[in-house]
Amino acid sequence: MKTILSIFRQAPAPDLRLPCALSIGNFDGVHRGHQAMIAQVCDAAERLALAPTILTFAPHPRQYFAHINHRPELSPPQITGLRDKLTALAHAGVERVILARFNRAMAEMSASDFVTKWLAIELNVRWLLVGEDFRFGRQRTGDVKLLKELGQLCGIAVHTLSDITDEQGHRISSSEVRGALAAGDVRRAASLLGRPFGMTGHIVHGKKLGRTLNMPTMNMHVTPRCAARSGIYVVRAHGLGPKPLPGVASLGVRPTVEDDGRILLETHLFDLNVDAYGKLVRVELLQHLRDEEKFPDLPTLTAAMHADAQHARAYFALHGL
Repeated sequence: MKTILSIFRQAPAPDLRLPCALSIGNFDGVHRGHQAMIAQVCDAAERLALAPTILTFAPHPRQYFAHINHRPELSPPQITGLRDKLTALAHAGVERVILARFNRAMAEMSASDFVTKWLAIELNVRWLLVGEDFRFGRQRTGDVKLLKELGQLCGIAVHTLSDITDEQGHRISSSEVRGALAAGDVRRAASLLGRPFGMTGHIVHGKKLGRTLNMPTMNMHVTPRCAARSGIYVVRAHGLGPKPLPGVASLGVRPTVEDDGRILLETHLFDLNVDAYGKLVRVELLQHLRDEEKFPDLPTLTAAMHADAQHARAYFALHGL
C-alpha cells in the first residue's frame, strides 16, 4: 500500500501538529524488521485515529559523530538513499515523516527534553513504538524505562517491539543487510529487505565509452557510502517501459578508465537502445558476478564486459525476469 507522504524537515508548524502514532529510527533499508514495526504503528494509528508517523534523522547519528570526531571509518555504509527510503516508507503505509536534522543541538538535548518537549509538544505524539534497546538523549542516557516514565507524564503510550527474526532465527537488522551487501550476497539482502535490493536515480551523461565498445550504458550517480559491494551485477531496470528490462551493470569507480574515485552505476540493457537521459530509473541488483578490477587495456576490458553480458543473459534464460 502506497500512501501520499508528507515530509517535514523540522517539527511541523503548530496548526499541522496532528496527534500521531510514531516510531523512531534511521530506517536504513526499510527492511522486514522495520516493516513489522511500521505495521504496528499503522494499526495503532487506525485504531486510535492518529497519523502514522516516522521520526528519522539526517545525517545518521553515527555519521554525525564520526564527522565531529574525525573518524570517517565509523560512518555506516548506506543501504538506501533518501528517495528510496521515503518510497519504501510510503509503500509500508506511513503518512508523515519527520526528517530531523541531527546536529549539535539534537545531540546535546537531554533525555527529558527529548520526550517532554520534542515528542510530546513539537510532534504531538500520543502513541510510540521503539525497540527494546532504544536509547535517546545526550550521551544516550535515556532508556526504555525512563521513556515509559516520561511518556506517562506526557500522555504518550509507550510500547516496545522485540527483535524480528528471519526463517533461521537470525535477527533482521540494517547491519545484517549491510553485511550481506558487502559480501555481494544480494539474494540474502533481498530476503532481509523483503524485496530486491536496488537504487533509484536520474540517468546522467557519461563519457560515452560504452558506445565505442558496442555496449552503451546508462549512468547513475551513487552515494559515496553505498553499502553494496563494488563489482559486476545481473540487473533489471524499472521506469523505461511497462515491464522491467534485463541487463548487466558495473557498480564502482571504473578503475580502468577513471581515477576520480566517484562511484557510478553503469547499466547496459540487452538488445535495446533507449534514450534514458534525465529519466528516473530504478535498477535492481539480482546477482553479483565478479568484483571490480583494473584491466591493462581497453581490449581486455571489452572482452570482460562481453563475458559478463553472456553470464547475465544465461541468468535470465534460467530465471526469467
